[in-house]
Amino acid sequence: MSLIAITGATGFVGQALLDHALASGSAARALVRSEQAPRKGVSWVKGDLADQRALARLMTGAEAVIHVAGVINAPTAEGFEAGNVAGTLAAIEASKKAGVPRFIFVSSLSAREPKLSAYGASKAKAEKLVRASGLDWTIVRPPAIYGPRDREMFELFRVAKWGLLPMPPKPGRASLLHVDDLARLLLALVPEKRTVSHKVFEPDDGRPGGWSHYEMARAIGWAMGKRPWVLHLPERMLHRIAWADGKLRKDKAKLTPDRVSYMSHPDWVVSERARVPVRLWQPSIETREGLKATGRWYREQGWL
Repeated sequence: MSLIAITGATGFVGQALLDHALASGSAARALVRSEQAPRKGVSWVKGDLADQRALARLMTGAEAVIHVAGVINAPTAEGFEAGNVAGTLAAIEASKKAGVPRFIFVSSLSAREPKLSAYGASKAKAEKLVRASGLDWTIVRPPAIYGPRDREMFELFRVAKWGLLPMPPKPGRASLLHVDDLARLLLALVPEKRTVSHKVFEPDDGRPGGWSHYEMARAIGWAMGKRPWVLHLPERMLHRIAWADGKLRKDKAKLTPDRVSYMSHPDWVVSERARVPVRLWQPSIETREGLKATGRWYREQGWL
């Protein structure tokens, strides 16, 4: 039985990864900030990425580290720097000290355009650290991820139930990926060394050319049993809304100026050159059905 060390195991992607790891027969050791209920096959390590002793306990004897932990929303660039750059550096150093043979880093498609957002810039810096680490690494740049437990795209589902979906300006396209398909990919990369070492992959749902913002909005509306009016907002207006969201929800705001700059970019479609080899992994969840199941999960959990 293989032992996988996971950072960010209590987050959206991390929870799905942990579920799939256990279902595949792997044992997991997970870094967590707070006490967790006992779970068969999981060893909880209390601490964070700034805790060297916790990182040492996390990684000792592991076959691979899957570094998921990171900051996706922060009020300042310093917040992204601390969570995504310094945190990744700490994970790299601990991996090297523990002699872990594989390091899989969950980055973001935003790293392709680091000048657009502080978030993308921090992920790009973290990627450079991984590349220069001397480890046997693989970088995965997911596009927009959705699925049960997600609180980011949930905002769109919540608005869609009212029959209206505000979206970024035209033109714009993006790729999508269900969190379970991402989890399967991350696990598939663990034993693969010769064919995936020192490579960057951009996985998606298999839809050529991704989804236009309009198509994405209509698909989310369909998942909610609605035919929403899709309202494309100019970037200037999105910045005004972000300012208002910041005043209203402060550090809990979902629409930030940094995110607006990212969202308004017209091309967040994965690159054909960075596709995962078909023999290793293929997406298994059709996006419309995946969105519908996600909406159903939100209802069942009382989120909607």
